[in-house]
Amino acid sequence: MRVGLHALGIGDGARPETIRAVATAAETHGFARLWCGEHVVLVDAPTSRYPYADDGRIAVPADADWLDPLLALTFAAAVTSRIELASGVLLLPEHNPVLVAKQAATLDVLSAGRFTLGVGVGWSAEEFAALGVPFAGRGRRTDEYLAAMRTLWTDDPASFTGEFTRFDTIRVNPKPLRGGRLPVVVGGNSDAALRRAATVVDGWYGFNVPAADVPGRIAVLADACARQGRSFDELTVAVALSDGTPEHLAALDAAGVTELVVVDAPPPAPEASASWVAELARTWIRPEQ
Repeated sequence: MRVGLHALGIGDGARPETIRAVATAAETHGFARLWCGEHVVLVDAPTSRYPYADDGRIAVPADADWLDPLLALTFAAAVTSRIELASGVLLLPEHNPVLVAKQAATLDVLSAGRFTLGVGVGWSAEEFAALGVPFAGRGRRTDEYLAAMRTLWTDDPASFTGEFTRFDTIRVNPKPLRGGRLPVVVGGNSDAALRRAATVVDGWYGFNVPAADVPGRIAVLADACARQGRSFDELTVAVALSDGTPEHLAALDAAGVTELVVVDAPPPAPEASASWVAELARTWIRPEQ
């Protein structure tokens, strides 16, 4: 089981010197992947419920810096050479799929094929309203956008007609490096997210999941795969725990988790970032040392 790090793009993790220090140290100390999430909009008094906390409130202050994940990961790609990169997650229905297809393939090319596109359907009605995108139907929009993007990544010229997007005989280049296929994972802990992961993408990213709930969520995912006639082993399973300790590693591995994602915030001082990453590696990658 691999260990990834979700620490960039927000607050102190949005500073360029911190991104450089964390990314290079994570590569040096054996982290498999850097994850970076997205919110285009935060509001001071949301009415939408945040689904990844018991109190329904996101812990990030509304006035915190929050970088665009594709731009932040492009910066991280430029200062590293081996560590993988993933959006965790980009809120796909808020975006134009033709533009995202272009941006994601560009990042994949610039990182020499190290990028995985993690997507989610979103939870903030206020954010969708600010962007002028209907909140209702965002799941169907996500599925269609993924199909349209895969068409753009493989066909040249490409045509697509759907409920939410259509294009005819267009060329969008570059293509992703791995035979025109960019790995896509779906974030979210609901049954709907797990069904989407089993149906249309390459993996699942469970965020802020209690350790005790992981086997049950994976069982739902495996059942959804079986219903689709798909092997569960085809999927990657990345999980960030809400209450994890290194003692959970063996159980997670046995349950079918392929990557544990450590979620943490880097220190305020960029010069302390390398030692902070080294300590995380001692805790999560080499806990016996």
